[in-house]
Amino acid sequence: MPGFADSFWSSDYAAGLGVLFGKLNQGIQENRQVLTIARMRAEAEETYGQRLSDIIPSTDKITGGFSQDDGATARKAFDGMRSEMEDAARTHQRMAQSIRDLVVNPFSRWCDAHEDRVSASQEELHSRLKAHDRQAETVKKLRSNYFNKCRLVEDLEEEEKLGFQDPELTPTPPSGQQIPEIKVQPQVEEEDDEIYEIGDEVYQPEQMRKILSHMLSTITMGETKVPILGTYTNTSCGSDIVEYLQRSMGSTSVSYAERIGQDLITNGLLRLIGNVGSTFANSSKMHYQWRPKAFKLAGLPEKKQALSRTFSMPSAGSEASDSPVVGTVSEYLEKWNMLPNQYPNETPGQRLQREAREADTRYKAGVRRLDELRCELEEAIMLHLKFLERCELDRLKALKTVILDFSGTLGNVIPSLQSTVDKMVLFQETIQPEGDLRYLLENYRTGSFLPKVVVYENYYNRADEQTFGVDLEARARADKKRVPIIVTAILTYLDHHYPELEGDEARRGVWLVDVPLAQTHKLRALVNDGKSFSPDIFANFDIPTVASLLKLYFLELPDSLVSSHVYEIVRTIYTSQSTDTSEANRVGVLQQTLSQLRLTNIATLDACMNHFTRLIELTSADEEYIAAFATNIAPCILRPRQETSLTMEEKHAYKLVRDLLAHKDPIFSELKRQSSLNHSGSVGKGPVSGVLANRPRAISTDESNRKALMEERNKALLEKASSSRGRAVSPGPSPRTGHRRDRSTGGPEGRFPIQVASPTQSGNDRHRSSLGGIVKRASLEVPGADGVSSPDTNGFGGSPGEDSPVPADKGHARGRASTTKFVGGQRISMPPPAENVAPTTARGVTLEDKPMED
Repeated sequence: MPGFADSFWSSDYAAGLGVLFGKLNQGIQENRQVLTIARMRAEAEETYGQRLSDIIPSTDKITGGFSQDDGATARKAFDGMRSEMEDAARTHQRMAQSIRDLVVNPFSRWCDAHEDRVSASQEELHSRLKAHDRQAETVKKLRSNYFNKCRLVEDLEEEEKLGFQDPELTPTPPSGQQIPEIKVQPQVEEEDDEIYEIGDEVYQPEQMRKILSHMLSTITMGETKVPILGTYTNTSCGSDIVEYLQRSMGSTSVSYAERIGQDLITNGLLRLIGNVGSTFANSSKMHYQWRPKAFKLAGLPEKKQALSRTFSMPSAGSEASDSPVVGTVSEYLEKWNMLPNQYPNETPGQRLQREAREADTRYKAGVRRLDELRCELEEAIMLHLKFLERCELDRLKALKTVILDFSGTLGNVIPSLQSTVDKMVLFQETIQPEGDLRYLLENYRTGSFLPKVVVYENYYNRADEQTFGVDLEARARADKKRVPIIVTAILTYLDHHYPELEGDEARRGVWLVDVPLAQTHKLRALVNDGKSFSPDIFANFDIPTVASLLKLYFLELPDSLVSSHVYEIVRTIYTSQSTDTSEANRVGVLQQTLSQLRLTNIATLDACMNHFTRLIELTSADEEYIAAFATNIAPCILRPRQETSLTMEEKHAYKLVRDLLAHKDPIFSELKRQSSLNHSGSVGKGPVSGVLANRPRAISTDESNRKALMEERNKALLEKASSSRGRAVSPGPSPRTGHRRDRSTGGPEGRFPIQVASPTQSGNDRHRSSLGGIVKRASLEVPGADGVSSPDTNGFGGSPGEDSPVPADKGHARGRASTTKFVGGQRISMPPPAENVAPTTARGVTLEDKPMED
């Protein structure tokens, strides 16, 4: 059963922690209830003992009676009753004191300390969450600003291209066609193209015009008289503006409405009068004047005041002639820049490019800071969750101890309450702290640890700033490898350093060690720059930390290694198949399901499974270790798109990992065989073409220039096919020379697969051409230039693995097998050559770990 550290996570971090602290605060109230029972029982025993002690003085007030008969038997009976009453009073008072000393006082101190620990953890995590959320909002604004600047740069470049074309390059209209007239439009002021950022929204000039028109016609405006400076027109108080914003613009709070008002001041639509500064506040005593820019943008006439004898300081700009009252002295001094221009002789285009670069730099810095805060928040949450789990377990144990002490106090003092004591002892024996903790986890857990990385989004779609959190295919494309470099480097490093560990137990335990998250984040920060790195960085960390880095990399991917799109298919595989046929059918169904994944995902999964199965075989791992390992690695391999209370209880990812470990060779060899057949039946080059010929193309993360690249590739394929038509095809006659098949006339955009075998081919020939006769390959091998198969590490071009040796008798097997050639875009099967004829040089596609061309 997972603990707190893997049970109370959520996408926003706050929801899962809220559920946990709700249960912990419930435990604090339970402590108070138990404490109240013990305290009130002590008070009741104290009161009962006091009332028993009052019996004897009450009888002594009666004069005469038994005091005169010293030797009477009745006197002895009466004295016995008196002594019993006195003993009972002392007994109950002693019981009350024992309950206070053994239960109430120590448990009260422990409850206060426990409440302080929970409150301190809650306050610290709350402050870290607030800092993370503030930085996330800042990153959103920086991203929006950066994208807006880039759009302005592109618009200016397009205008320059259209405005400064060479007249000689302008196409001349045909004779008789009328040349269109160029109508010069009146110059549009710069403010019309301005984009307004108000609150969390960005408004175009037309939208802002409608909003201001409604505001100026709705908000109460009047005149405000300021001593010495004079009377200001078109003014509104801050409370009226805030009331309008909450009623008409959907402001959920006063603080957000004040932010909108501050943005109106920043954009030059509003200004503060009668005070120094330009702060907007929700106050009926602070007045703001609507500037002429607001009336001009709204298209409404501005109410102006006639000239008066009141002296006012003139202002610079267009407002000097519009209104006799200018504003505050601070506003007049705002436009006086004592520093010289930092960028003299700068053109508008250069200024926009500089601002775009500066916005990009601020955006990158904001993303880095947000990533640091997220890592620190996750480290703090992980530490506090483990600490709070110990606190909750201690609380349940403390309750068990308190009930035992309470019942023991009653049992030692009053033997007559033995039955009650026995029941209370039975009650405390039924308390199981571990069981209650398991119940809490089963009913209130919100999700496993799944960090959400905020990735820096470059405007030009480059993935060269971050390694973690970037889409797997985008990361592999940036690394120009089929498998990302970070995965290859970690697996290779672990393979080289397993022998340094003492014993198979230590080697197996590498993947099960609970590495502190702070240690893993420390190593992550050294390699999370999107650049290639030296494996020497791992030397400063222990081997379990390096393995934990790979698990963290898979957890931070935006989608799991086996995509969440096939999660429902995997669920169907493990829920619908019967027990007697599941073992026989699951492998085939899993092959078809995995073939829907992108090639990068399949290659990466194959590399990891090669590493894991080799570790299990070499260390002779037992069933218990395999089960624990599959449970630990399952969230890295397959995750649902959205984790719910239902998916948290499902074991489909665990079962998938068990099947991949148990049936790795049948599953991946079939995928490699399909890839090999498609390579031999397609003319395309590289490891991508063969796989794409037999399965639907996965959705790429970058489809820019896809059409142009496909046209280029198909053109090269046609040239290659046409150049090979004049060559001799085989020493012997072809069995299909009498049947000619024309090349398809489809456009370059078509992505139809090339059939490996002709539909008219006989069953035996088809089997021989698809499976290669009696040629058996241990991995995905394709004949090279010298007739010897070139081994590929895992069949997907460049994934880490071990080279498969080629047996010595495979050359003779290939000599007896039929050969296949492409002539004029047509696939022709040839009979095997005679023994006394020198074999021709075999041609084929060699799989290499080379840069991807698409």
